[in-house]
Amino acid sequence: MDPAITITDLAVDRGGRPVLHGLSTTIQRGSITGLLGPSGSGKTTLMRCVVGVQRVRSGAVTVLGEPAGSPALRRKVGYLTQAPSVYADLTVMENARYFASLYGVPAAEAAAAVRDVGLGQAAGQLVGSLSGGQHARASLACCLVSSPELLVLDEPTVGQDPVLRDELWGRFRAMAAAGTTLLVSSHVMDEAGRCDRLLLIREGRLIADDTVAAVRAAAGTDDLEEAFLRLIKAQEVAA
Repeated sequence: MDPAITITDLAVDRGGRPVLHGLSTTIQRGSITGLLGPSGSGKTTLMRCVVGVQRVRSGAVTVLGEPAGSPALRRKVGYLTQAPSVYADLTVMENARYFASLYGVPAAEAAAAVRDVGLGQAAGQLVGSLSGGQHARASLACCLVSSPELLVLDEPTVGQDPVLRDELWGRFRAMAAAGTTLLVSSHVMDEAGRCDRLLLIREGRLIADDTVAAVRAAAGTDDLEEAFLRLIKAQEVAA
C-alpha cells in the first residue's frame, strides 16, 4: 500500500527566514505519528505543508497519492488548527451539521461526530459560550464529519482535562485501527508514548524519525522527555 504522506527535501521560508530545512519522511497509512518539539520548532509549518496551505521554497509533499492541497483531497483530509475554526454564533450541532452539508454527508454523521468528541450534552450550546477545551472539541467534531482518510491535528488535547485527553486518544487509536492516518502535534512528551512513530523536530530539522521503542533505545532512556533532551544534545555536539 502506498504511504499516506511522503515528504521529500521540504524547505520553507517564512518572513524571510528559513523555517524548515530540507525535511524528508514517509508516514504509513493507518498509523498515528506524533510530531513533537518545542514551540517555534516548525511543527505547525510542517502540518500546513501537508494540508497544502503553505507556500514552500523547494521539495515536494504527496498526500494519499496526490500533491498536497489538491482538490481531490478536500474530503479526504481533516485539519484541526490550534485556533478553533468554528462559528461562535452557532451551536455545536449547527456547526457540525453545516460542515456535514459542505461535504454532502447526512446530518446523522454530524450527531455522531459531536458524541465522539464528548459534546453530546453540549450539542445545543452556542460555541461562543463554551470553555476553551470544549471549543477545541467542537472544531474536532467538524473535522470528523467527513470521515477523512487523513487527520492532521495541531495540538488537539491542549486545554483538555486528563480524563478527556485519555478519551480522545482512545478515539484516535480506534480511528487508526479502522484505517485512518493521524498526524498529531504536541509539545507534551507524555503523549509521545501513545503514537506508533515519532517525528522529533527542532529548529526546522528532524532529529528523530522512528518508532517510540527505537527513539528510547537510541537515546538510552525510557523517559521520552529525557530522550528528546539527549537527542538535542547529541545534535548540538555533532554540529
